[in-house]
Amino acid sequence: MRSFAASQHRGGLSPKSIQRQLSALRGFFAFLIREGVLGANPAAEIRAPKAAKRLPETIDADQMARLLAPPVDEPLARRDHAMMELFYSSGLRLAELVGLDLMDLDLEDRTVRVLGKGAKTRIVPVGRHAIAALRKWLSDRAGIARPGETAVFVGATGRRLGARAIQLRLAEAARRQGLNLRVHPHLFRHSFATHLLESSGDLRGVQELLGHADISTTQVYTHLDFQHLARIYDQAHPRARRRKQD
Repeated sequence: MRSFAASQHRGGLSPKSIQRQLSALRGFFAFLIREGVLGANPAAEIRAPKAAKRLPETIDADQMARLLAPPVDEPLARRDHAMMELFYSSGLRLAELVGLDLMDLDLEDRTVRVLGKGAKTRIVPVGRHAIAALRKWLSDRAGIARPGETAVFVGATGRRLGARAIQLRLAEAARRQGLNLRVHPHLFRHSFATHLLESSGDLRGVQELLGHADISTTQVYTHLDFQHLARIYDQAHPRARRRKQD
């Protein structure tokens, strides 16, 4: 089994594909054990090579500004604009935005309460552009939402907007702005984290805002320009500071 995995790797098959093959084999061997053909699973301890971590997709600040340009004067377009502003302003996950209820928004305090992974609640700030977009959308929403609907973002039917509908609306917004990009909800979250980290250098703060349980998850966003990091190191580390010439 090890030779098989190694040969697949040498042949250029990706670690994820090898892992899928091994998973299928483990399942097959487990069936043979239940049938009494085998006494042990030869693939049980075999693992595929580790896949290289892919850097998150992001877009630069100019492209983001173009994507967030003011929408046409139409209620559902203003809804889409509010969603994109909130995604970028607060780094929300798609599921977090889908599940957002009116009671979770505090426009006066400029915060939003979200239910993240592991049913953990966090409160994150909302930027002024997102607040302005949300106020406009909420004014429109009053005439669209069905009685008793608590969702912040609703569709033309007045019901809570689903994840797939949001994905399609974001892709449409990119096409409308003439951007040749694959725009999806996580692109906003990745861009939020990257732009914030580039400006602040505060990895722990970004971790809290994203709702990551482990800072190692947040470290994927540290793909900053090395010279930028070197400058920070030279300025901040006591052993790195150069003495002034006498």
